[in-house]
Amino acid sequence: MTHRIGVDIGGTFTDFALLNDENGKLAIYKQLTTPHDPAASVLVGCRTLLEVNNTPISEVSAIVHGTTLVTNAVIERKGAVTGVLVTKGFRDVFDIALERRYDLYDLRLKFPEPLVPRHLRAEIDERTGYDGTIIKGIEPDEIRAQVKCLVDEEGIEALSICFLHSYVNPDNEELVAKLIRAEFPALSVCTSSEVFPHIREYERWTTATMNAYTQPMVARYLERLESGLCGIGFEGRLYIMASNGGTILPQTARRFPVRILESGPAAGALMSAVHGRRLNIPNVLSFDMGGTTAKGCLIRDMEPLKKYTFEVARVHEFKAGSGLPIRIPVIDMIEIGAGGGSIAEVDARKMLRVGPRSAGADPGPACYDRGGSAPSLTDADLMLGYLDGKFFLGGKMPLNTDRAEAAIASKVAGVLGIDAVRAAWGIHEIINEDVARAFRVHASERGFDYRGSTMIAFGGAGPVHALRIARKLRIPKVVLPVGAGVMSALGLLASPLSFEVARSNVLRLSELTDEKFEALFRPVVNDASSYLQSAGMKDAEIAVYRRLDMRYLGQGYELEVALPTDDAKAIFAELPRLFAEAYERMFGMSFLTEPIEIVNWKVEARGPFPKLHDAHVLGVAQRDTAKKGERNAYFPEYGAFRPCPVYDRYALNPGDTIEGPAFIEENESTCVVGVGDKVLVDNSLNLIVEISTRETV
Repeated sequence: MTHRIGVDIGGTFTDFALLNDENGKLAIYKQLTTPHDPAASVLVGCRTLLEVNNTPISEVSAIVHGTTLVTNAVIERKGAVTGVLVTKGFRDVFDIALERRYDLYDLRLKFPEPLVPRHLRAEIDERTGYDGTIIKGIEPDEIRAQVKCLVDEEGIEALSICFLHSYVNPDNEELVAKLIRAEFPALSVCTSSEVFPHIREYERWTTATMNAYTQPMVARYLERLESGLCGIGFEGRLYIMASNGGTILPQTARRFPVRILESGPAAGALMSAVHGRRLNIPNVLSFDMGGTTAKGCLIRDMEPLKKYTFEVARVHEFKAGSGLPIRIPVIDMIEIGAGGGSIAEVDARKMLRVGPRSAGADPGPACYDRGGSAPSLTDADLMLGYLDGKFFLGGKMPLNTDRAEAAIASKVAGVLGIDAVRAAWGIHEIINEDVARAFRVHASERGFDYRGSTMIAFGGAGPVHALRIARKLRIPKVVLPVGAGVMSALGLLASPLSFEVARSNVLRLSELTDEKFEALFRPVVNDASSYLQSAGMKDAEIAVYRRLDMRYLGQGYELEVALPTDDAKAIFAELPRLFAEAYERMFGMSFLTEPIEIVNWKVEARGPFPKLHDAHVLGVAQRDTAKKGERNAYFPEYGAFRPCPVYDRYALNPGDTIEGPAFIEENESTCVVGVGDKVLVDNSLNLIVEISTRETV
């Protein structure tokens, strides 16, 4: 078996990458997503991709799959009917939440409704102390009665068990889970202590509840997918992308669906880090724009920034604190409601707004000619000449320019009393500014100076907008990799098997010895490694990365400290210094004599990174020269349309240079080269763009 397939399901398109591991040949494919049944687009796309490239499925050793299925289910509230068992007296924790206002001055503040309404939460008379002591055990008859009531009267399909202080001692949760699985085998059951054994009840319980809420749906989806792949003769291994940038087995995804919330976007960020290492670029701003959203990730010292807190289903698009908080290891990304399908509309104040509503894949933008009538970003880009309606998806999906112009003219230009070209440019530029503004905030909150970094841009719409966004941010260089239009799918093939575990165990540093410190880490290491061992990986192939969340005694929040060696015992004496350095980096000072606490013990077990060739063979040029012709396009620097050269990316050779304005087309995307921007094709056929210092208009 010499081939692997990466599949990334997006809101509008599903992307595929077929990689020959022997010679580096890469074949890519893109098709519309089937929202009613995402597995259908995966199966049809895999079969089509293999047929077009004359590759038998018996040659495919692995399929790596990224999906936004879980995220969409939570946002759209399409998960299972879920019940919760909670410690007596704590039924309303889900409603009380964190008691924080994400906007102090908004008198009409809204918060997301809990996934499980109050009538589906049952109280259990049990209690575990803060130190793990079992104060009151469980009564089996009480458990049976409460669960039977939820099943018979409320029709629950899934159940989350959320007891107080179970992160210290999970015995009561585990006993209840064992009883329910034996007597109610049709129920999907999970405990908060197995999903994420973390201090702070609200976040832990919300995470466990979200896990239970999506378990039945993910199980059904994976069953359809595995059955369908088996039906077309696939005998290799299926892997699922996790939010932390690693891959997991389907059985792990079934058990912990909450860990694949940011599945697809994480692959793109991971591939940006791979390109950063190849090109020796330590600091990168990863920019991915597809049909529905744009994603950004900061890469420092060739590693994507990570975090253990994440919000989903925000009721206010850009306000932290307005969503459901969960605790999972995730690549730190910002998501903006800006993509090719973003709908443009004029509000009551006669102001133009673009997104976050999207036309999606069905019916799609007006120019798709599939019944959509709302003007979108793709309609504007087509009208401005940035896209060739006859060459969209390599000519497989022609776009209707007349419908795009009609939609913009009637619903934007006519309402504002301006001409359609100006309206189209306004749509295009608003998206650019929205993305740039979001990146400025995201980077400043993390102390990241993007002005000295390089942007790596990808996604179907990313190369169309990347260079002008980089100019706004004063980023000097942009890299557009080979296969930029489907880079997240390729990133799936660069993802190692990985699993992360974090356990809360609050201890003063002064209470520990090096032997006890090592002993406390050992079960966390064993737990994380067990998921890779179950995939057949040998201990010698597993790399272990340890981190600690630490704080000064009395503080309410922690800082993460990465341990520079896998020898826990040897590094123990260096912990005060490592924490002081991390604290000083964040706050500009440290307190060397203050006592220190360890709060969370984190371990990532990671397998080897799959090997990728430095250069991929992609596409075949249909002409002897790279220049395809010319196309009229609008650039504000000229204030009018003017002819611009169009180049075939597949015909470009290492060392070729292009100066903007110009277009470089590939089947899945188009690079819009701005006025004064200079493009160099490197030895790996990446496009390296030096951004003009000309002011944006």
